[in-house]
Amino acid sequence: MAKSPEEMRDSMVANMPEKTGKPLQDWIAIVRASGLEKHGEMIKLLKTEHGMTHGFANLVAHEARNGVISAPAAEDDLVAAQYAGDKAALKPIHDALIDAVTGFGSDVELAPKKAYVSLRRAKQFGLIQPSTKTRVDVGINLKGHAPEGRLEASGSFNAMVSHRVKLTSVDEVDAELIAWLKAAYDAAG
Repeated sequence: MAKSPEEMRDSMVANMPEKTGKPLQDWIAIVRASGLEKHGEMIKLLKTEHGMTHGFANLVAHEARNGVISAPAAEDDLVAAQYAGDKAALKPIHDALIDAVTGFGSDVELAPKKAYVSLRRAKQFGLIQPSTKTRVDVGINLKGHAPEGRLEASGSFNAMVSHRVKLTSVDEVDAELIAWLKAAYDAAG
């Protein structure tokens, strides 16, 4: 499973002396001594004058400015926000889809974003997005599969998937939809 933001930060801090020649506190002192205040300027300084990679430079700049990197919202909070208010009635559709796709295998990764939940294996194979107050859109990555019936081309919906199925009821989470998602899951392995 993916590391948490805190684990990623801790790993980078531990590797920093070996990879950059100095520990984090030394780099923070260098940045603060430069008098730079803007994040981008700090990154540029570290990359151009000290040969640091972007990832380490970004970490040092965050630490120099804030002392901490603000962690992204917790995954449960992101999903709760997607189905807050007028979209609360759509949550059973989301839950039925999650139940179905997590049954495909232990390697299914759910990656909530601000507006949707990415469904991943080795790569993204689908997504679940409450698009309106009355509809959940399921994006499915089925490249080479012709649109048919309710399985439509994704169009401008989301460039990360090839097809979309629009759902307004939990009853529409049926064997046909699950088969399309399973085919996308299989192709993503």
